Amino acid sequence: MTARQCERTLTAMTDAPIQAALDVMLTDGGGSHFVPPVGLVTGLARRPHKADRRVGGLGAELARVAAGRSTTTPGKRDRRFADPAWQSSWLYRRILQAHLALGEAADGLIDDARLDWRAERQARFALGNLLDAIAPSNFPLTNPAVVKQIVDEGGANLVRGARNFASDFPHLPSTVDTTPFAVGENLATTPGHVVLRTEVFELIRYAPQTETVYPVPVLFAPPTINKFYVLDLAPGRSLIEYLVGQGHQVFAISWRNPDADQGHFDFDTYAAAILEARAKVAALTSSPSVHLNAACSGGILTAGLLGHLAEEGRLGDVASVTMMVTALDNERAGTASAFTSREVAAAAVAESARRGYVTGEALAGVFTWLRPNDLVWNYVVNQYLLGKQPPAFDVLYWNQDTVRLAAGLHRDFVRLALDNSLTKPGAMQVLGSPVDLGRVTVDNYIVAGLTDHIIPWENAARTSDLLGGESRFILSSSGHIQALVNPPAESSRASYRVGADGPTHQGSWWPDYDQWLAARSGAPVPAPKTRDRGAKAPGSYVHAR
Repeated sequence: MTARQCERTLTAMTDAPIQAALDVMLTDGGGSHFVPPVGLVTGLARRPHKADRRVGGLGAELARVAAGRSTTTPGKRDRRFADPAWQSSWLYRRILQAHLALGEAADGLIDDARLDWRAERQARFALGNLLDAIAPSNFPLTNPAVVKQIVDEGGANLVRGARNFASDFPHLPSTVDTTPFAVGENLATTPGHVVLRTEVFELIRYAPQTETVYPVPVLFAPPTINKFYVLDLAPGRSLIEYLVGQGHQVFAISWRNPDADQGHFDFDTYAAAILEARAKVAALTSSPSVHLNAACSGGILTAGLLGHLAEEGRLGDVASVTMMVTALDNERAGTASAFTSREVAAAAVAESARRGYVTGEALAGVFTWLRPNDLVWNYVVNQYLLGKQPPAFDVLYWNQDTVRLAAGLHRDFVRLALDNSLTKPGAMQVLGSPVDLGRVTVDNYIVAGLTDHIIPWENAARTSDLLGGESRFILSSSGHIQALVNPPAESSRASYRVGADGPTHQGSWWPDYDQWLAARSGAPVPAPKTRDRGAKAPGSYVHAR
């Protein structure tokens, strides 16, 4: 790939976040909903002396950079500038420091404008994406690792990069080598059978692996915008496999991948499905109550269902509830929510209603541009400039194995987010019942990720305040997905806190969760001799694209 080709690529991809990430109400119907950070301009116009001082400071810092007197350095975790040449070479060090000075000035200008929360997030997102796009690490002649590769290979890396670009275009860079993976072969392999199939979901029962089991079973309600097997990712990296190995009876819902014919699926459809699955689990295990474990959007659905059960006096059907990386309180719920407006929401809902669903690619694009350095530019450099192939990594494979979001559920999620309905008793109805989460008095276990870029941990933590039962809050040191895929065998770098301000515990939170569940699951009994005759796990719905 030539320097001119690279510049064209970066220019096109700089515009991409405006389309993908700022279409944050999850529609891919075309047309940008990007709103320039007007608040930043008006805020600085009211304080021109602040802007003048900041620009003057930038000029002074650039002069120090040129003279070699700047002490500005990148963050320790910024992998873009890990090559030693960024520090050892006078030229690359100055290029890097000039870029960092520009970023610091932009941050300072946003601070000086004294914006409200929404306008501040919009400004930081827009300027941050622009600065990330023009980082010197993204261009062949200003990235020392790429220059070295060009010299070593005589430019062959750029030829391979051009081929990779042609293969990906017009999509974002490939993030994973998919060839080593197959669902049901080396992903989602915990033994089990489908014990119920409906129009909405398949219910998988996992075979006991211990001589005795806890009598109260666990039912997983996964996200509706991803496939369920993030909970059963791979041998040794599966929460389901781990809990089965600890003697728990485990069941999981696998949602159907909806198309236009299922566009009517809404919040009530999915809440009723969880209720139906719970009843089947209770019947198969002869247990009147069931532990509900829900992740991300599955947690929102489960919360609404619990409100319905509380209104009907049926909370005894639920032994406990676990919410993993779930935000029930959407106040200031991250960068994405800063771009929501009722006008954008109306357009998004109308478009998804016309089509019957929101595509999985559109959903993935929204979240990708919240972390562009890790999820976009890292792969631009790796594949297009260095000419390498994307990595083979199970989490990345799962992440690209997208599903659609039914139009009815999209509409209900948008309304819920705009009105923040779950925080207001009686503001939302599920299955005909007003929802008051304060009446949900079952014990709850809440998991959040400290570096979660999708669900800010503070929002996830507020779930403990909304629910009425005894709560245990776990703050994992990981992000949105790694907070879930946190096996003890790989937890040397992992840690978690019990409570936002509690002491830090080294390792995975899975053993803590096992003990918490066990204390609420009764004395172990002989494992049942299951004779399930349904399709083997992971079922058929998981394969639909």
